[in-house]
Amino acid sequence: MQKRHVKFSNRVFAGLGAGIIFGGILQLLLGNGSKIISQAMEWIGIVGNGYISLLQMLVMPLVFISIVGAFTKMKSSKKLGKISANVLVTLLATTAIAALIGIAAVMIFNLDGATFTKGAAETARIKELADRQDMVQNFSIPQQILSFIPTNVFADFAGTRPTSTIGVVIFAAFVGIAFLGVRRKAPKEAEFFANLIESLYKIVMRIVTLVLRLTPYGVFALMTNVLATSDFEAIVNLGKFILASYSALIVVLLVHSLILLGVRVNPINFFKKAFPALSFAFTSRSSAGTLPMNIETQTKALGVDEATANFAGSFGISIGQNGCAGVYPAMLATIVAPTVGVNVFDLKFIIMLMAIVTISSFGVAGVGGGATFASLIVLGAMNLPVAIVGLVISVEPMIDMARTAVNVSGSMVAGVVTSSRIHDLDREILEDKDASIEVNQ
Repeated sequence: MQKRHVKFSNRVFAGLGAGIIFGGILQLLLGNGSKIISQAMEWIGIVGNGYISLLQMLVMPLVFISIVGAFTKMKSSKKLGKISANVLVTLLATTAIAALIGIAAVMIFNLDGATFTKGAAETARIKELADRQDMVQNFSIPQQILSFIPTNVFADFAGTRPTSTIGVVIFAAFVGIAFLGVRRKAPKEAEFFANLIESLYKIVMRIVTLVLRLTPYGVFALMTNVLATSDFEAIVNLGKFILASYSALIVVLLVHSLILLGVRVNPINFFKKAFPALSFAFTSRSSAGTLPMNIETQTKALGVDEATANFAGSFGISIGQNGCAGVYPAMLATIVAPTVGVNVFDLKFIIMLMAIVTISSFGVAGVGGGATFASLIVLGAMNLPVAIVGLVISVEPMIDMARTAVNVSGSMVAGVVTSSRIHDLDREILEDKDASIEVNQ
């Protein structure tokens, strides 16, 4: 397909479809729990899990270089406050709204207090989560905010803390602010540093390109594993939860559309131009892996200025993920709350949950597992049992695809809104139908 110059997004979807078919055939022929499937998945996992590991490898370099690069590309430091404030407010506000939508979805589908079947995989996951819960149990909001501040930036680059991503974001912001100060007093040295960052940026993006070339194969292996090892009975049992999750995520996209209309941007045009990046996010399940396409889409197709695009894309990896840190934790908390005697229709519960979800949306890594950690934080802060996180393991990959696409959409919306508010949005590019991107990996 690559030799025939088939579009990259089409090749990724082909890998997705082939994985679903191949995994389904293995499931039907050999059955769930087969030793042959287990052994085969270990080898297939080298491709799928290896691909995810490579994406995780890129998270910290991408975040650091992109944020520092946003400062070096900034023509005037006067707009720094407006850009960062608008991006953060948009990301956090949409996350709070996403949490409310998640709560409403649970109520509409009558999932509050619902119980799900516990199988062997779910039992193992619950046991694993019990250890992770110790990290967040009795974790007060002030303690959580304090944990964002890096004490050893090298440890954060190594990802040793659950909040390492936001630690790198904070450090990168300090480096960028320091650069702006140096540029005023020593422009020659600042120019050297800016050139160095630009060189590093291009090298990191080249590494990203090399990794993204593996996406069709990684997606094929991951979907094969999902279909071949899934318990279809468990999926049917959780069908209502899947439907509620997708409904909530679609509503969040509608909210994005309303926000875009508020800054005079046609939502249909926006989603049409954003589709390559959103489809990649859907199939790869990686907000971090989508970052280069995210930034390129904002600047080349949506008319967002470079500094804002880098800020919105980078912040969107670790802050205010509408799907993973907004809808998902809110839904799980609302489902499980009635089992411990909490009235989910109580306004106090709803406001508290929205606040905790919004604050907990800081530091959620942009590659698989972020939604789980965000859920543990929220459930721990609300004194709710965490077993629900393990009980939905069977359908986690299916929901995670849509969650990731919503995350990326939220960061792009933040970029467009912010660029419009600081009057740097190039509407000629935005309205130009030919101004679009297509990854030719």
